[in-house]
Amino acid sequence: MKLIAQLRLYPNDDQQALLLQTLEKANAVCNRLSEIAWESKTFRQYDLHKLAYHDTREETGLTAQMVVRCIAKVADAYKLDNETQRVFRKHGAIAYDDRLLSWYTDKRQVSIWSVGGRLRVDYKGGQRQLELLKYRKGETDLVYRKGAFYLLAVCDIPNPDERDVDTALGIDMGVVNIAVTNDGDIFTSEAIEKNRRKHHRLRRDLQRNKSRSTRKKLKRLSGRQRNFQKDVNHRISKRLVELAERTHRMIAIEDLEGIQKRARAVRKEQRGKHSNWSFGQLRDFLTYKAKMAGVKLVVVDPRYTSQRCAACGHIAKENRRSQSQFSCVACGHTAHADVNAAANISRLGCSFNQPHVPTHDVRDNLPPLGG
Repeated sequence: MKLIAQLRLYPNDDQQALLLQTLEKANAVCNRLSEIAWESKTFRQYDLHKLAYHDTREETGLTAQMVVRCIAKVADAYKLDNETQRVFRKHGAIAYDDRLLSWYTDKRQVSIWSVGGRLRVDYKGGQRQLELLKYRKGETDLVYRKGAFYLLAVCDIPNPDERDVDTALGIDMGVVNIAVTNDGDIFTSEAIEKNRRKHHRLRRDLQRNKSRSTRKKLKRLSGRQRNFQKDVNHRISKRLVELAERTHRMIAIEDLEGIQKRARAVRKEQRGKHSNWSFGQLRDFLTYKAKMAGVKLVVVDPRYTSQRCAACGHIAKENRRSQSQFSCVACGHTAHADVNAAANISRLGCSFNQPHVPTHDVRDNLPPLGG
C-alpha cells in the first residue's frame, strides 16, 4: 500500500530563493516542452524524450536528470487527454528521484538539487510522517505552498494480513451525521457545518469589498475549511478502525458512489450542506487505515438499508418517520434511523463471509435476523 509522507523543509533565505528559482526554471522548461509536444502531437514520454531532450539540455543548462523529470511531467499531464495544450504554474510541484534528492534521516536533512547546485536543507515532520520514511520508495515531490516548501515522499507500506472474522461493524454515512455505527456511536457534522457557515459568511463579506487587503485575506483563508473537514474525517476514521480492531470485527460501509449526482437538494441551504458532504474522503481514509490495521473492509449495496427494520426485516418507506426516527409499521420496533440502517449494513457485511449468498436482490442478501 502506497502512502505519502509530508515533511516541511526549513531552508535559509538563500536556499529559499534558489528553490524558488528551481521551480520557476523547471516549470518554464515544462511549458516549452508542452509547446513542442502540442505542435508536433508527440505525447508519449519516450517519443518526446527522443525529440526534445538534447535541444532542451543545450538551451536551458539543466542537468540531464532534471530534464528527464520535466519530460516525464509533461508526458504524464497529457495522459489524461491530449485535447488541450497543458500549461504549468510558475511554482508548480516538481518530482525528484534519488539522483536529485538524497535523504539523511539520522540528521533530518536532505541534499536537494537546485539551479545553484546541491543544497543541504533541514526538514521536520510529525512522528507518524517520520515513521513512514522507513518505507520510502520512488519519487518525491517538491511542493511550494503559501510561502513554505514541503517534500511529499511516496512510501510503500507492507500490508498486514487481514483478520478472519465473522461479525461486522456497520457504518452508515450521511450529511447530518457523518458516520453512525450499529453500536450506536454517532459522529455528527455539527462542527463541520458550523465551520462551513463561518467561512461562507466570511468569504461573502470579504468579496463585497474588493480592496487589495481583502484579496490577500481571502488568499490566506483559502483551504482552511477543507483542511478542517479533512482533519475531522481523519479523526473519525481512526476511531472507527480502532473500534473494529479492538472488537475483532470487519468494517462494512455502503457503496455511495454517484449519490451526490442522484440526490436532489431543493433549498439553497440544503445544496450547501450536500455539496460539502465528503463521504468519498472518509471512505478513502477508512480504506487505507483499515489496511494498515489488518481490518477487512467490505462495501455493500445501499438499497433499502434505511427502510428495512433491523428487528423483523419488514421494508417500507413508512418505517422512516423522519431523518432521525425509525418506527417499524409491522412490529413496532423503534430506533435512531441511522443506527437502524447501520445494523442492516452490518448484516450485509456479515453476508460476505457466508457461502451461497443470493445476489439478485438485496432484500434476500441478508443473513437471518438474530444470527
